[in-house]
Amino acid sequence: MNSTVSAAASTLEPLFVALSYGLDTLTRAFYAVPGSAVVARYVKSSHQNDPGRTVLELVLFLFAVATLLQGRRRTDSSAKHFIKFSDKEIDELVEDWRPEPLMEPLQPEEEVELAKIPVISGPTGVRPTLVTGQQVVNLASFNFVGLVGNEHIKTRSVETLRKYGLGSCGPPGFYGTIDVHVDLERDISSFLGTESTIIYSQAFATGSSVIPAFCKKGDVIVADAGVGFGIRKGIQNSRSTVRYYRHNDMQHLEEVLHSMDRERRKKRAPLTRRFIITEAIFDHDGTIADLPRIVELKKKYKHRLILDETTSFGSLGKHGRGLTEHHGVPVTDVDILYGSLAHGLSAAGGFCSGSNVMVEHQRINSSSVVFSAAMPPLLAVCGSEGINILRNDASIIPRLQTNVRAARTVLEKTQGIEIPSDYQSPVIHICLRPRSGAATLAPPEQQSYFFAEKQPAATLHYAREERVLQQIVDEALRGGVLITRAHRLKGQENPEPRPSIRLAITGAMSVKETEDAVRVVREAIDRVLTAEAQA
Repeated sequence: MNSTVSAAASTLEPLFVALSYGLDTLTRAFYAVPGSAVVARYVKSSHQNDPGRTVLELVLFLFAVATLLQGRRRTDSSAKHFIKFSDKEIDELVEDWRPEPLMEPLQPEEEVELAKIPVISGPTGVRPTLVTGQQVVNLASFNFVGLVGNEHIKTRSVETLRKYGLGSCGPPGFYGTIDVHVDLERDISSFLGTESTIIYSQAFATGSSVIPAFCKKGDVIVADAGVGFGIRKGIQNSRSTVRYYRHNDMQHLEEVLHSMDRERRKKRAPLTRRFIITEAIFDHDGTIADLPRIVELKKKYKHRLILDETTSFGSLGKHGRGLTEHHGVPVTDVDILYGSLAHGLSAAGGFCSGSNVMVEHQRINSSSVVFSAAMPPLLAVCGSEGINILRNDASIIPRLQTNVRAARTVLEKTQGIEIPSDYQSPVIHICLRPRSGAATLAPPEQQSYFFAEKQPAATLHYAREERVLQQIVDEALRGGVLITRAHRLKGQENPEPRPSIRLAITGAMSVKETEDAVRVVREAIDRVLTAEAQA
C-alpha cells in the first residue's frame, strides 16, 4: 500500500512542482501591480469574516465580466421573428400615421384670454408703447428701483457683449464661468455681508435646485403653506418629510415644531436634518414674513432656515438688502438665503448666499449649476452695475417706499376689494371682497386668502373672480395703465391661491405719477364692480 502511494506521488511530483511554480509566479506578478496589497488585505479580511461574501463577490465579478464581454445589442440573425412588409404596406402605414400633438389644443376661453394679452413694441420700461400704438404706464413689470432702460447699464452691457459674445456656452463647473461671473458673486456677497455667493442662470430654477441640494429623503421640512410654486417643486424634488404651517401664523409654526420634537422624543428617533422654509415677500399675496420670530423658533428647536428673497432683494431694507435688513436681523442667522436678480436688479438669474461651505456644496450638488449653461456675461455685468447703483444711491429705496405708500393710500378708498399685501410690499395684490351671503372661500385659519381644498363653492368663486378681475384689467388698459392678473398653474398648487390683480410699484415714477396711475385702476374697479352689481 505504501509503495503504491509512493509510486503515485513520484508520478505526480512534476505536476505539483509545476503548479507550485505557476502559483508562485502569479503571486509575484499580482503583487507587482500597484495597489494589489490593498486588494489582498481586503480579500483576506472578507474571507475570514464571511467566506460566503467572498463567494458572492466572485460570482458578481464574473457576471460583470461576462456582461461586458457580450455585445451591446442582441439581434435575431435569422430574422425569423421579424414582420416583413412590402413597400406598398410600408407606404400605407406611413400615410396613416399621425403624430401626437406636442400640446393640447387651447380651449375657447384660453384663446380669448390669449388674444387679450397686450404686446409691447420696442423696449419695455415705465412707459412702453404697445403694438396698437398706445403708450401706457407700466404697473405690471417688476421694475422696483427703475433700472430697466438705465443708460449706464445699457452701455456696459453692449461693451460686455462685444467682448465676450452672447452666451457662456457651458455649465459653470466646466468652461462656462467667466471673470464677470466671479465679480458678480463677489459683489453680492459684499452687498449682503455674507462669506460667499453662487449665481444661477435662471431665477425660477434657483429655489427648485437649492432646496433638494441640501434636503434629502429622511430629512424634515417645515414650510409656510403660502410658499410659491418654485419652492413647492423644490420640496417635491427633495423627497423629504414635509409639514406645513398656516400662512404667516407664527403660533401655529411653534405648535408644529413643538409637536414634531415631542413625537421624536417619544419614539426615541434619531436626529435628522431639519429645515424651515419661507418666503420674505410672498408671491401669492404680498405679505411679509415675521423673520425675527422665525429665527427665534429655528434656534429654539434646532432647525436650519432657508429664506427665499426673490421679491424682497432690491426692494426692502434701507439699501435694498432684503428682509434681513428690513427687520434688522443679522444675515448670519439665515442659514441659506437665495433670491432673484431679475426683480430687484432688472437683470436675470438668481443667487444663493451664505457660508463658504454651503456655497461650495452647491457647485457640485445643485442640479441647475451642474447641468445648465452659465448666465450670459452681459447679464452678470447688469447685476453688478445694479448693485453698485443700490450701494451708491441712498435715495432709491426710500423713493420706492414713498410710491408704495402713495399707491396704498389711493387704493384704501376703493370699495369692494381686499388688499392682503403688507403696507411696505412693492407688489400689491387686489382681491374682490366676497359678496354678502356668499359662501366662505376658505376656513378662518387660512385667513381667507387661500381656497379650501376640494371645496365646490370655491371653484365657482374662482371662475367668477377671474372674469371680473380680467374686466378690471381691460378697463384699466383703456385708461392707459398696464396691469395684470396674478396667473397661476391651476391644479398644481394646493391650496389654490385666491385670484387677484397684481400691481408692481416702481420708484422710477414721481409720487404724483404713481397716484394718477393707481387712481385709473381704482376708477376701473369702481366701474366694473358697479356694472357687476347691476347685472
